[in-house]
Amino acid sequence: MMLEEFNQIGISERERQQAYRYHLRVCGAAGCLSCGSGELKEALEKEVDRQSMTGQVEVKSVGCLGLCTAGPLVQVEPGGVLYQQLHVSDATAVVASLASGPAAGLCCPTDQHFFSRQTKIVLENCGRIDPERIEEYIACQGYTALYRALRELTPREIIDEITASGLRGRGGAGYPTGLKWTTVSKAISENKFVICNGDEGDPGAFMDRSVLESDPHRVLEGMIIAGYATGAHTGFIYVRAEYPLAVKRLRKALSQAERLGILGKNIFNSGFGFDIQVRLGAGAFVCGEETALIASIEGRTGRPRSRPPYPAESGLKGYPTLINNVETLANIAPIIRHGGDWFSSIGTEKSKGTKVFALAGRVRNTGLIEVPMGTSLRDIVFEIGGGIPGNGTFKAVQTGGPSGGCVPAQYLDMPVDYESLAGVGSIMGSGGMIVMDQSSCMVDVARFFMEFCRTESCGKCLPCRVGTAQIHNILSRIASGFGRSADLAAVEELCDLVKNTSLCGLGQTAPNPVLSTLRYFREEYLSHIEGKRCLAGSCLVSSAREVL
Repeated sequence: MMLEEFNQIGISERERQQAYRYHLRVCGAAGCLSCGSGELKEALEKEVDRQSMTGQVEVKSVGCLGLCTAGPLVQVEPGGVLYQQLHVSDATAVVASLASGPAAGLCCPTDQHFFSRQTKIVLENCGRIDPERIEEYIACQGYTALYRALRELTPREIIDEITASGLRGRGGAGYPTGLKWTTVSKAISENKFVICNGDEGDPGAFMDRSVLESDPHRVLEGMIIAGYATGAHTGFIYVRAEYPLAVKRLRKALSQAERLGILGKNIFNSGFGFDIQVRLGAGAFVCGEETALIASIEGRTGRPRSRPPYPAESGLKGYPTLINNVETLANIAPIIRHGGDWFSSIGTEKSKGTKVFALAGRVRNTGLIEVPMGTSLRDIVFEIGGGIPGNGTFKAVQTGGPSGGCVPAQYLDMPVDYESLAGVGSIMGSGGMIVMDQSSCMVDVARFFMEFCRTESCGKCLPCRVGTAQIHNILSRIASGFGRSADLAAVEELCDLVKNTSLCGLGQTAPNPVLSTLRYFREEYLSHIEGKRCLAGSCLVSSAREVL
C-alpha cells in the first residue's frame, strides 16, 4: 500500500463520521455486553429510525468506556454526555435527548475524579472507536507509527527509542523492554518469533482482555514494529479461549490488516514482511509463564522449563523469541509516534509511563483505569475509585493477583511503582487491584489465593506441587477454627521453601499473599488460633478441639 492510499482511508473515514450530527457510542466490551448493551444498541438503532433521525445519528459499538460498575454505558458526541445503567426501555429517552438536552436521571457525571485523574496512553482509543473497523483505527493515527518505523527508522533506532522511553514489561516482572528487544535483535539465527502474551489469568484482572476487545489493531501494530526491530517475521498472539469476544475481534483485525497489506509481504513497500497467527490457550494460569506458554503454542503440555536458556536466546522451536504482554505492545506505537523522551517524562524515575489497572472489589467505581506510574494508592482507591461503599473502612488492597501481596492502610500514600510495591511485599503484576474492607478476613484471603495456586500448579516441581497443598491445608485448618499454636511457624517455613526452590514464577510468588497477610495482619491469624474467632466475622470458626 502506498502512503497516499493509506492516508486516503483516514480522510474518508473522518469525512464519513463528520456527515453525522450525533454519535451514540455504546460500550461493546464484555462487561457491558453481559448487562445487555448489545440489545440496547439494537433498540437505539430502531429508535433512531422511528424518530426519523437516520442519517443524522450514528449508533456504534465501541470498546470499554472504563466505568464498568455503571454499565451498560452510552456516550453522546458531541458534548460527552455519558448515560449509565441503561435499559432497552431507555432508548426512546436517549435518542429524544439529542434534540432536547440530557435525559434526567440517566446521566453519569463525567467531571468526577474517575475520569479527570486518569492519563490514557494504552486506553486512548478505548471507548472512542469501533474495534471491528480498521478504518476508524487509521483515522485516529493508527499504523502511522508502523509506517514511520518501516520507512524512516532503522531497527537500531527503534530499539533506541524504546530503551530511551524506559518502558518496562507490563506483564508483572517489569523487565526493561528495550533490553529484551536488544537481546533478541543481536541473536544470530535464521528464524525469530514475536509472541504476544494474552494469557491473563489473575482473579479479578481484565486489563489485557479489555485492550484486545477494544483496540486490537494497537496490539498488532506493536507486534509488527517489534518484529521489524528484532528481525522476526512471524508473530503469535496467545490468548485464552475463555475470551471469545477478544478472539473474535483479533481475528477480524488480522483479516482487515491482511486485506489492506498491513500484514503480509512488503508492508508499506518497505521490503519487510510479517505474519501473525492466533493461538488459543485452555486457561491454565501457569501458561502465563514464558516457557510454559511456548510449550503450549508448540502443542505440548503447558509446563515451565528451567532457565537459562531464556526465550530471547532459545524459545519457540528453539529460535530466539521475543515475548511481551498485551499492554507492553500497546505502548509501542505511541512511543514511536511521540518519542521515547515523551514517554519517559511520565511516571517516576525508575517506573516510566502509565499503568492500566483493573480496579475491583469493595470500591464504588470498579472498572478499567490508566494512571501515571507513581500515583498513590489513596488517589486510586479514594479519588478515582470513589472510596469504600456503604461507609465501609479500607483494610487492604491486593495487587499482583495470586503472585502479589496485600497492602494495608498504612501504605495508602505510597506511590504505585515497581520498587515501592516490592518494598512492602507485593508486586505490580499485570495490573489487578482488588480493594478490601473491614468485612474481608485476611486469613481467608490468603487461603483463597493459595487454593488458586495449588489448583493451577502444573505439578512439575515438588516444592510447588506439594508445598502449596500443604500451606493451603494449614490455612484451611486455621480458618475453620482448628488452628494450632505451631501452625504459623510451619506456614512461614513452608512459604520460604516454596518461594526459594520452585521452578517457575508461579511457585516462587505463590507465598506472597500469605507472607504479606502474616506481616501486616498477624493478629487475625492469632485470633483464629487462640481465640477461635474471626475478627472480620466472615469465617465459620468452630469451637476449639483437637484435629486428629
